[in-house]
Amino acid sequence: MRVRASYTAWTAFQDLTLAAKWSVLEKPMTSYGTLRTIFVVAAGIPMNDYDVELLPLSIGLGSARVSWRGTVNYQSTPGWFLNMSTAYTMRSKVSLDRPYFYTNDEFVMSDRVDMPNTFDYVASAGYMKPGGLMTSVSFAQQQTLGGGDIRRQDMPFVSNRMNSFRAGAMVMYPIPKLAPLAVHFGLAHTFGGRNVGEATTITTGLQYTFNGSPTR
Repeated sequence: MRVRASYTAWTAFQDLTLAAKWSVLEKPMTSYGTLRTIFVVAAGIPMNDYDVELLPLSIGLGSARVSWRGTVNYQSTPGWFLNMSTAYTMRSKVSLDRPYFYTNDEFVMSDRVDMPNTFDYVASAGYMKPGGLMTSVSFAQQQTLGGGDIRRQDMPFVSNRMNSFRAGAMVMYPIPKLAPLAVHFGLAHTFGGRNVGEATTITTGLQYTFNGSPTR
């Protein structure tokens, strides 16, 4: 089991996420490759009372959440791989700094907003050579299970339905004589969705990989 902690920061600690990952199955399939299944449970909470009505500038949504994710990975002996992953996320209500709001054609006299749960899936395929080149293409889709639409000439609202379809590609290559330091480059585009902007994202950076050895 592996446990991971992460946070998103704006002016201070904003959201804290803890996750536990289990390797459920790892089964060699003769000489062709290995099949793995992974299960992840994650929980997140807001770390302070930040304003959730500054979308799209806000990083988080101010909602506590719990998610379950299942992943199936097939790694072939020559180096080709295929990943398929899906997750369901439950989200708690959030509080506004005002006692009313308007969403989904309804005026509500309350500062508490119901947050719809979300469902997403990701599929990726590529090639990975141990200690060498890694390249992949991926497709991701998110479905928000409820929520209203952004009103004309208005800011996004925290409980808006945010559906999207995104595709991308990534290349990572170890820097000669500086391994395990590697450089990576990524390109992704949001092709369609609902209440989500169509955008192209370009990323580049350095990655350092280290492996811990268990004590005996």
